[in-house]
Amino acid sequence: MAQTQSVPKALRWLCQATSDPQAAHNDIRHCCPNWVLFKVHQTLKKVLVASVLCHGEAFKGPEGLMGLARWLEAKEPELRGLVLNMQWLCSCSVDGKATQYPNYHPFPMTPSEAFPSMDEEEVLKQAQKVLATLKGHVGRK
Repeated sequence: MAQTQSVPKALRWLCQATSDPQAAHNDIRHCCPNWVLFKVHQTLKKVLVASVLCHGEAFKGPEGLMGLARWLEAKEPELRGLVLNMQWLCSCSVDGKATQYPNYHPFPMTPSEAFPSMDEEEVLKQAQKVLATLKGHVGRK
């Protein structure tokens, strides 16, 4: 992601990030936790990109959730704890690939079968806390 500072672009990404949790909420308890996890992943990715776009330099580094979170936390001391929150969410299988593609699971399992015992509501709640924190961060730029 070699993008430079752009608050209008950041606000565009943030706008989409704030609508994604509703889509995740709509899937809770409807036999598709992989879609909840995927939509949470998309929410987090978009709000992290929005936060990175608010900086006056190009981002050069890992683009995954953890890479973006580490970069932001290093740049912004008030975001301390972001990496820990992201680690917890990733440990709950918030992932953009394993939630969608069968080749990330042992045969014959599919993503729709791979996440039966996760607390979808808690994952979404924690993601919404990260979203609120980063939304506030973008709002101060």
